[in-house]
Amino acid sequence: MRRYGVYTKSDGFSFFCQNVSMFDMKLSQRIKNTPESPIRKLEPAARSAKARGIKIYHLNIGQPDIKTPNQMVSWLKKTNIHHLAYTESQGNRQLIKSIVKYYHQLGAKDITEDNVIITAGGSEAIQWCFFSICEIGDEVMVFEPFYTNVEGYARMADVKLVPVTCKIENGFHLPSNQVIKSKITKKTKAVYLSNPNNPTGTYYSPSEVKRLYQLCLKNNLYLIVDEVYRDFIYQKVKLSTALNFEKKSQKGRMIIVDSFSKRYSLCGIRVGFMVSRNKELIQNVLKFGQARLAVGDLDQQIAGRMDQVPPDYLKKVKKEYQERREVIYQGLKKIPGAVFTKPEGAFYYVTKLPVGDADKFCEWLLTSFHHNQETVMLAPANGFYLSKGKGKEEVRIAYVIKKSGLRKAMVMLKLAVEKWNRE
Repeated sequence: MRRYGVYTKSDGFSFFCQNVSMFDMKLSQRIKNTPESPIRKLEPAARSAKARGIKIYHLNIGQPDIKTPNQMVSWLKKTNIHHLAYTESQGNRQLIKSIVKYYHQLGAKDITEDNVIITAGGSEAIQWCFFSICEIGDEVMVFEPFYTNVEGYARMADVKLVPVTCKIENGFHLPSNQVIKSKITKKTKAVYLSNPNNPTGTYYSPSEVKRLYQLCLKNNLYLIVDEVYRDFIYQKVKLSTALNFEKKSQKGRMIIVDSFSKRYSLCGIRVGFMVSRNKELIQNVLKFGQARLAVGDLDQQIAGRMDQVPPDYLKKVKKEYQERREVIYQGLKKIPGAVFTKPEGAFYYVTKLPVGDADKFCEWLLTSFHHNQETVMLAPANGFYLSKGKGKEEVRIAYVIKKSGLRKAMVMLKLAVEKWNRE
């Protein structure tokens, strides 16, 4: 007996595997068009370097080494859970209430539990934005360099990203309204903004965000604001949220995406959230939540302790990052030809190095360079651009390791640039 080309005999599966070529096993264009991460693509070279006994200073990925708050870790150690069940698809109630309280403190006092949905990291929140407000082939504007994984999320949703280039010379701040408007088409549905920005560390001022929001309103667009790095702004500003620019009468055009990963050094629990005054949007996004059932119960319970973390925790963390930012700044000043500005937020620099091709240089750091059996790993910044040829000489540096390690890494980077240009 034969069914669908597979024998029911014991050797049927072997027959299928040996003759799989008789089937058309093509992969989708969606998966083929999804780009690899410029942050992670050099990991095979890094593994090879480690196998050769090379110590690597990882400045390529935003993985903080800051200690997670005791209130979260100690609860995890003490918990005596015997059964981990599904949670509500919208999210753990305690966690949602904590988020509502947090937004009230930021000034958005009208936010209720109906305005919030928990997601599997900020990544899922961005994906759901695209899935819920865009049709196939619609466009979303981004300011490049931008968080590279947004391109992958757009590809999954069959959404086209339209880049607006920001310049390193002015700290990657927003261009004029005229430049932005020139990129708006009939297919544009939204604008995505990361503030403070990953990968540049740019903090867009309230006047910049308000200007962009007014432009979105006039052109009937959504504004998606990624505020994952909100607590790491190094200017003297009152902690706030872009939601405060929106009036209740403006139909919920503002969508905030956020995460616990960076704020509390909780990258491993994958909990984020989406906030919007557009309750119809949240109610319909909940369908996606129901389809993937729920975010991990244990993860949400850890994040739900956020209102037990004392304010001093984030103050100390921000101070530490400020000091690390200064170490990178002083190190880059010693590299002739380096072009950079001191970032106002997050924990990244995008720097132009005199290396010709940063992609090849970053790979060479892992395959051919070392100083006293040590090297540094960076992320080539061309992967944070969509415009062809942009960012070719730029790298992203994440200051996520201790200051002593950063100092060594910057010495190595200077030596590496000198050696690269001699060879």
